[in-house]
Amino acid sequence: MSDLAYRRVLLKLSGEALMGAEDYGIDPVVIGRIAREIMEVREAGAEIGLVIGGGNIFRGAGLAAAGMDRVTGDQMGMLATVINALAMQDALEKIGGKVRVMSALKINDVCEDYIRRRAVRHLEKGRIGIFAAGTGNPFFTTDSAAALRAIEINADLLLKATKVDGVYDRDPKKHADAVRFEELDHDEVIARDLQVMDTAAFALCRDHGIPLRVYDISVPGNLMRILRGDSIGTLVRARR
Repeated sequence: MSDLAYRRVLLKLSGEALMGAEDYGIDPVVIGRIAREIMEVREAGAEIGLVIGGGNIFRGAGLAAAGMDRVTGDQMGMLATVINALAMQDALEKIGGKVRVMSALKINDVCEDYIRRRAVRHLEKGRIGIFAAGTGNPFFTTDSAAALRAIEINADLLLKATKVDGVYDRDPKKHADAVRFEELDHDEVIARDLQVMDTAAFALCRDHGIPLRVYDISVPGNLMRILRGDSIGTLVRARR
C-alpha cells in the first residue's frame, strides 16, 4: 500500500470497452484481462469500486431518439449494466476476487441493493464493489452515476477508462491534428464542451473536489501505473 498514490478509487468502464473486437456483447478475453488488472491493484492494497456502462448491450438514448419512450429506454439500459456487472463479478471471482454487485434497482435475486454504508464497508473489508443500474433514475448516464458513487464512497480518484488515451481538444478519430491535454480543471472541460463525460458528471466532480483521470484501458498495466502515481492520460482536477 505504501507505494500507491491513491487509497480508494472508482473505476468507470464503458460497456463498449468489454466488447473488444466484437460488434456486440462481451469479449471473454477482454473482460478477463481487465479483471486481472483490477485484481492486481486490489492485491496491492487499493480499495476499488466499479461502475460499468451498458452500451455493448443496449443504449436507451439511441432508441429513445428513434421513438421509444425515454424512461423505458433508460430502464432497459440500467438492466444492461446489471448484466455487465454480473459478468465482471464472474470474471473476478474466477481469479480469486471477493466481489459484491450492488444495484440501484431492486433485483434481490441476483445482487444486493445499493446502500452507501454497506458499499463502503465492503470496500473496507477488501471486497471489490460493482455498482450497477446507474443512479436508478432515467435521464442520468452511468458517467453521472460514477461521479455520484465516487463522492459517496469518498474516493481519492475517479478513473474513466476509455478507448482513447486522454482528453483531446477535438475528436482524434476525425482530426489527425487533435491535441491531447495533460491536465485540465473541471471548469475548462465544461467551458470547452469536451465531451469525454457528460456535463453533470464533471459538475459533480468539480463541486465535491473529486479528481478525474481519463486513460486508455486497452494498454495493459495502465491501471496499476496510475495508482502508483504515473501521469497517464489526462488529469482533470480542481482549479488551483
